[in-house]
Amino acid sequence: MAEKRSSFTGKIGFVLAAAGSAVGLGNIWRFPYLAAKYGGGIFLVVYALLAVTFGFALMCAEIAIGRKTGQSAIGAFKQLDKRFSFVGWLAAIVPVIILPYYSVIGGWVSKYLYVFVTGGAADAAKDGYFDTFITQPVEPIGWFLLFLGLTALVVLFGVEKGVEKVSKVMMPVLVILTIFVAIYSMTLPGAMEGVKYYFTPNIKDLSVNTFLAAMGQLFYSMSLAMGIMITYGSYMKKDVRLESSVRQIEIFDTGIAFLAGLMVIPAVFAFSGGDKAALGKGPGLMFVTLPKVFEAMKGGTIVGIVFFVLVLFAALTSSISLMETVVSIVRDKLGWGRKVTCLVVFVGCIILGVPSALGYGSLADITVFGMAFLDFFDFASNSVLMPIVALLTCIFVGYVLKPKVLIEEMEIGGKFTAKKLFTVVIKYIAPIFIVLILISSVLDALGIMKI
Repeated sequence: MAEKRSSFTGKIGFVLAAAGSAVGLGNIWRFPYLAAKYGGGIFLVVYALLAVTFGFALMCAEIAIGRKTGQSAIGAFKQLDKRFSFVGWLAAIVPVIILPYYSVIGGWVSKYLYVFVTGGAADAAKDGYFDTFITQPVEPIGWFLLFLGLTALVVLFGVEKGVEKVSKVMMPVLVILTIFVAIYSMTLPGAMEGVKYYFTPNIKDLSVNTFLAAMGQLFYSMSLAMGIMITYGSYMKKDVRLESSVRQIEIFDTGIAFLAGLMVIPAVFAFSGGDKAALGKGPGLMFVTLPKVFEAMKGGTIVGIVFFVLVLFAALTSSISLMETVVSIVRDKLGWGRKVTCLVVFVGCIILGVPSALGYGSLADITVFGMAFLDFFDFASNSVLMPIVALLTCIFVGYVLKPKVLIEEMEIGGKFTAKKLFTVVIKYIAPIFIVLILISSVLDALGIMKI
């Protein structure tokens, strides 16, 4: 006999869990880099406009699909139209690919938190420290297993007692810590130049690439096209107003991204004398530049500890949602219990994650299309599969299922005030945007066009 499907206790639990999924490493190590590169204030304006239109419509569609069907991605698309069940399969593959390598990066964060807590901040700031760590044959696997184990433990407790309860604690703490570090960052000597750049919109900095970068960041940041929002929607009670929930998730996600920029950009400006090139994208910013910034500032060890705690929380809330999605998909498909499914998914993630953990060390000589394992998995999921799934979802909702069906679901808990915007974006605007994201992401990954 199959277990009864879990659900969130109410709106707050759903919003915090979904926001936790959306708020991840991308907010903290990609958003500040893009904001600095594409004009600071003007990037913020473009990002905010896209969030309330493009991002809003896609998130509404996915959550409504999940709640209407009560199924995770594969079952949801199959239930709505068997011809489009393949879209559910594609969506299901995304978290399966992302979770293992994301947990490897989560392990790196755990390692750096440990180093700062045990008084090794000065060592972490030295040149070559990060490269030495990730090329070790054993240590990266240990931290990867620790992070993955923490994730699995939360998911094992279920939706209400695990995912929701942890999100209700982690998300408020994450917000408070982010505000604290942002305020401290702005008080550093020379930091106000970074604040000024970050806040001041300059129309001269507006370009096609500004829109492409903002769209790409928004797309990945909001956990779209990976089955997560469909799964979380399937746990959502019918009396919860869907539209306002989506708005609140957006506020959380965009707010944390905005505060991350306020944490990082002024601090790096102060450290580098206004050199925007110091704001590298990805691991270089998090594990190379920022430890140097913390080492140079008064009380930097404490700030570093707080920073890596909040980064760990952001990474965990996202990895929990990824694993919960995979567990939900397996359970819906095979009818297994939660404990057995969690164990199988945990073991599967270890098998898939070890190559990423060793991809810069023992397995560095083995590449896929010239990329290390982690970089390839990131490219395949973020640059290829996610835009394709989002495009197919828009085509399905806009022209096969019809927006009216999901609008009716949206209006169960109250009036859907943005239904005209939803219809126009899903049918006409989002597909064009997504094709542009797909093309630009692939060109960026291949080194033809840099974003």
